[in-house]
Formats: sequence, structure tokens, C-alpha cells
Amino acid sequence: MSTGVEARGNFSAPATVTRAAEGDVQAAGPTRCYAPVKKTGGSISLEHVLYALQETEEERETRIRGLFSFFDSNNGGYLDSVQIEKGLSAMEIPADYKFEKELLRVCDANRDGKVDYQEFRKYMDDKELELYRIFQAIDVEHNGCILPEELMAALVKAGIEIDDNELASFVEYVDKDKNGIITFEDWRDFLLFYPHEVTIENIYRYWERVCLVDIGEQAVIPEGVSKHVHASKYLIAGGVAGAASRTATAPLDRLKVILQVQTSRAHIGGAIKRIWMEGGVLGFFRGNGINVLKVAPESAIKFYTYEKLKVIVGDERGDIGATGRLVAGGLAGAVAQASIYPMDLVKTRLQTFGCEKGNVPPSILKLSKDIMLQEGPRAFYRGLVPSLLGIIPYAGIDLAAYETLKDMMKTYLIHDSEPGPLVQLSCGTVSGALGATCVYPLQLVRTRMQAESGGASYSSMSDVFMRTYKVEGSRGFYKGLFPNLLKVVPAASITYLVYETMKKSLDLS
Repeated sequence: MSTGVEARGNFSAPATVTRAAEGDVQAAGPTRCYAPVKKTGGSISLEHVLYALQETEEERETRIRGLFSFFDSNNGGYLDSVQIEKGLSAMEIPADYKFEKELLRVCDANRDGKVDYQEFRKYMDDKELELYRIFQAIDVEHNGCILPEELMAALVKAGIEIDDNELASFVEYVDKDKNGIITFEDWRDFLLFYPHEVTIENIYRYWERVCLVDIGEQAVIPEGVSKHVHASKYLIAGGVAGAASRTATAPLDRLKVILQVQTSRAHIGGAIKRIWMEGGVLGFFRGNGINVLKVAPESAIKFYTYEKLKVIVGDERGDIGATGRLVAGGLAGAVAQASIYPMDLVKTRLQTFGCEKGNVPPSILKLSKDIMLQEGPRAFYRGLVPSLLGIIPYAGIDLAAYETLKDMMKTYLIHDSEPGPLVQLSCGTVSGALGATCVYPLQLVRTRMQAESGGASYSSMSDVFMRTYKVEGSRGFYKGLFPNLLKVVPAASITYLVYETMKKSLDLS
């Protein structure tokens, strides 16, 4: 019987915690699958775990104490993050998947920054029960082991497609004795120190990164969906969710743009009255059509570029780390923004088109043609520089705030469980609002440069900054911020709700 800490590389467990009795070691031949104890009342207890591992309570206690001693290299009677990191490093787990901080947080029940044996034992009890439950769910034959075809069926049911070679690689990696099946002992050893919720999708992603699976150069969709059977459906769901969100918040977007271009004293009431007088209810949705059309190409370009940049930014094992994600994500956003920027400029021109004298707003095609003929192709990129300058700072602030808020949620609210979608939505909403506020002056400068037509009165980005500050003061850079922030919560919530509804409609639940 193993200790549960064997690495899939050169690391070997300490001899003091291996099974000492030779009678416990099977003779030559295939590993035996142990039938699970018949469940009573649908509940699973440690009795099932002991039977599946063919351990007595005393043997399990010895094994867990041996594991604790292995991590407790200082013999201090407790574990800290440094000791946990060293132990996980010995298992040759990639840096991004050691989870030492998360593991410490999950184990440390009294929040003193240390893990004593009782806390460590509690984690082991909970984790082995969790692993047994999903093991039983995959083991449809209920013969005490997972066959390759059972694993494949579970992956397909979760919407993950892998070929026969990848399946064989998966089984071979987890199966320590190389007999073509996965026993509960194999399963436990592979996932014992994975501190997050154990779902089949999380297990696959964990294995994919730990084993450095080559998912190809042509990936054009976000990480985590890249091997999905229904990848195109996920993009459709995301596109519909984005379109619904932008449409629902279009009045606030139009109001924001109107306030941004006003150089005199701006009033929200006056701006709303102007929009109503120019077009009634439909006036609040002017420019929304082209705003919705941007969703699909912008997302596709961003994710495709991100996947390409990961190859360049990442190390030889494919890990890119937090800084790499920031750089790759920022550059991908810049490429996507530059690619669809002409559509963004046309949207701003439509939203700021004056109808005081009974003029009717032109169509998208006519307005684009007029810009080309009267101002030249360069006009479509007016304001691009401040737009690009805001991407990296926004991404950095957003990422830092999101991770900080998520850590606070884990510590004080959800007690170290993996954040669910609502927690992530809340953190993303607050971090996004903070990031948008910090770079808002650049957004205002971009909008003013976009809105100027036919011999623009602003000669450059610096000219906009100087004249805005001189005439309107520092407050002038935040005109329209209030409706912009009002967009954040409904936009994020609508996106989430529509996305989840679309997943159900497309059988992606």
C-alpha cells in the first residue's frame, strides 16, 4: 500500500511510511479491484474508503502520520506554506498547480497560518471521502476500479473530448502499477493534494497542465474550453450573452458617450432630455447594432491571439504565470481592439450625431463611406493610442483587485472552498469597476477624438488632455463616469444569467 505522496517522476516516499508487512504486498499479477462496501441510506463513510484501500484504521492512521512527518521537515509539529511548497515540489508538480497557498488555507481551520496534525487529518478525511464519491460515480461497473472506457464515458458526459492516445496517456499517468486500470489508491494519490472541488472537468484540466498535454497550435478559444466537444457552442453562448448584455445597457452607454463629449457643464438630466428629443426610446439604443456586431470578431481575435502569445511568453513547460497572463492578455486585448477599432469609431459617431435640425442619423454603411471619402482611412483610427494605452493598466488593476477580492472571499466568507460563479461574478464586477475608473480619463480622451469629424479641432491626444484640463479641470476627465459604473453590475449579471440559460438551451449544462 502506498503513502499517497509518490511523485510521477524521480521522487520516492520515505521508507518509514511505506507498508512494512510483506503480506500486504500483492504477488505478481494484475492489481486486484476491490468491490465497494454496499451503501446504506445513500451515505458514504470512511468505512468505504478503508475497504477500497484495504486498510485498517490503524494502518490509515500510520500512513497519514507518515505524510505529515514527510511535510514537517523541521519536526516542529506543524506545517507552514514553505514546508507545504517544498513537499509539493518534491512531487514535481508544475508551479501553477502546486496550490500551496490554497492547500494551507483549506487545512488551516483556526486561521493561525499553521497546520497542526489534527487539521491535516481533517483535510485528509474530507478529501478522501470526496475523491471516493467521484470515483464511485465514474466506476459505473462498481467493481472497485475505473476502466478506460468508464473514464472516457465520464469525460464525454462532461463535454470533454479526447482521443484514444490521450485517454491512454491519462490512464497511464494515474495508474502507478501500469496494469491498464485505475484503482482508488491510484486515484487518491493523483488528487490527494488538489485543494479545489473535485469535478471531472477540474480533474481533466489538472491532468492536462500537470502532464503538459499538447492541445495544438490552432486553439482559438479560452483555456478550459479548448478541448471541449461543444467549444463552438460555448462561443455561441458567450456571444449571445455579450449581445444581450450590451443591448440591455445600451441606454447607459449612449448617455455616457453624450456626457463625455460635452465640454461645457454636463448634466445627466439634460443629456437624457436631449437623447429623448432626438429619437424617443429608440434614441437610447442608437449605435447598439454595431456594438453588438463587435462581440464575435473581438472575442475570437482576442482568444486566438492569447493562445498564440502563450506559446511565446510561456516557459519550456508551457507555464506562463500571473505576469505572463497579464502580458499575454493585455497584448491580445490590444490586437483585438486595434482590429475592430473602426467599428468602435463608427459607433461613437452614430451616438454623437446631432439631430437638432431634424437631421436623420445616417446608416452604418453611409457613415463609414462619408468618413472614408471626407477624412481618409486614417480617420477610422483616431483615438486608438489612448485606447491602447489604457488596456495594460486596466488589465493589471483588474487582475490584482480580482485576485485580492477572491482571496478575501475565501478567507472570510466561503471558508476556503473553491469560489463559485456568483462569487467570481461579484469579484469580477468590483475589480472591473475599479479598473475602469482608474483608466477612465483615457477613455474620455479616446471618445472625444473619435467624435471629432472633418478637420478635427483636437490636434493630438496631448492636446485633448491639455484643453480638457484647462477648460474643465480634473473633474472634466470623469464626465459620464456615473452611468459607466451603473453599467457594470447589470452588464455582468445579465451576461452571467443569459450565458447560463444559453448553456442549458444548447445542452451544455
